[in-house]
Amino acid sequence: MSLYSAGVEYGIHCLIFLVGNGGETREASVRDLAELQGVPLDYLAKIFTKLAKAKLVVATEGVRGGFKLARPADEISLLDIVNAIDGAKAIFECREIRGRCALFAGEVPEWAVDGHCSVHGAMLTAQKRMEEALAQQTILDIARRVGRKAPAQFNAQVESWMNDRREKKGTASAQGNVDQLIQVTEIDG
Repeated sequence: MSLYSAGVEYGIHCLIFLVGNGGETREASVRDLAELQGVPLDYLAKIFTKLAKAKLVVATEGVRGGFKLARPADEISLLDIVNAIDGAKAIFECREIRGRCALFAGEVPEWAVDGHCSVHGAMLTAQKRMEEALAQQTILDIARRVGRKAPAQFNAQVESWMNDRREKKGTASAQGNVDQLIQVTEIDG
């Protein structure tokens, strides 16, 4: 079982598509991002509710409304995204079994439970290092890695695809996105 939900993966991938090659912000609707990546729309709408609450994305208004990054891409870390979507999680739960050794026969010596559990300490160190690594990487870093890996024309194809979608919307506005967020928030309670 993975530590982080599929929502974290979906959220990071979506935010990558909201970053252009030069680090500029793009706009896109949740529906377009779901279709572009082949992910469930309803689930992605819930993810965007969380991203908006964390002030990582904002709804845009107008006929071509959607969402865009709320801050520059180099100021949004992977840890920000993880915490917005899944919340802060401990990777280990110490159950204090160090005092249960059969050799103690119900008389736990002080040395066995003195101080912090060494196993728990090692796990806390691992979590701290993982979170530090996530905090050091921004969505711009990841978008640039994807940009270097993808063929040169891919970014232009994404831009064209998104522009075509916005033009086809005609009278659609960001209000539809806001309404969708309100409905999802009401469902989530």
